[in-house]
Amino acid sequence: MTDAQATGADTYGPEAIEAGRLLFAQECRFTWGSASLSDLPPAGLPEIAFAGRSNVGKSSLVNALTGRKTLARTSHTPGRTQQLNFFDLGGRLALVDLPGYGYAKVSKSLSQGWTDTLKGYLRGRATLRRALVLIDGRHGIKESDAEILKLLDDTAVATQVVLTKMDKVGKSERERRVPEIEAALKRHPAAFPKVMLTSSDKGEGIAELRAFLAEIAKNG
Repeated sequence: MTDAQATGADTYGPEAIEAGRLLFAQECRFTWGSASLSDLPPAGLPEIAFAGRSNVGKSSLVNALTGRKTLARTSHTPGRTQQLNFFDLGGRLALVDLPGYGYAKVSKSLSQGWTDTLKGYLRGRATLRRALVLIDGRHGIKESDAEILKLLDDTAVATQVVLTKMDKVGKSERERRVPEIEAALKRHPAAFPKVMLTSSDKGEGIAELRAFLAEIAKNG
């Protein structure tokens, strides 16, 4: 674990920020959609998985990172993403948009199917380098978030928690919620101790997250 990974975004200097910008200036294209474990693409590029509750803003964050408004489909209907969507970023990284979890109105049988596929992917994908667990900064860690963090602990998948929608969180609320979440992460050995703060709408934290992912791409 590098210093940047251990301490969050504060340590990223101009060179790291530029490396992130250059990486995400590359072509990013959809390559594969998998509705089941039997339909996963062949392992190749190092993979970054984006996990989070339904409507946490996964697709919006992927779009913000790549600067493409329609790369990952966004929806106002929670639970809409029903498959693992793979994107090739310049032949250097694969970004994997995982099905959203924790949405009660999805039928139990369908929800269980997504959950089984998600668990199988996390347990068995040799090329998976990081899981980004997106958590709504307004609400903190919910029960379903804690469950996915526990699964990542069990499967020893290195995890970075990314708080989304931080433009909607005031200063005093940030000062309370961020330490609260980081304290909870101490119970999850697979998770890095510091969270990253982002806003897809305002661009907050996007350059730093790009730099973080560029470091992973550099290290393979």
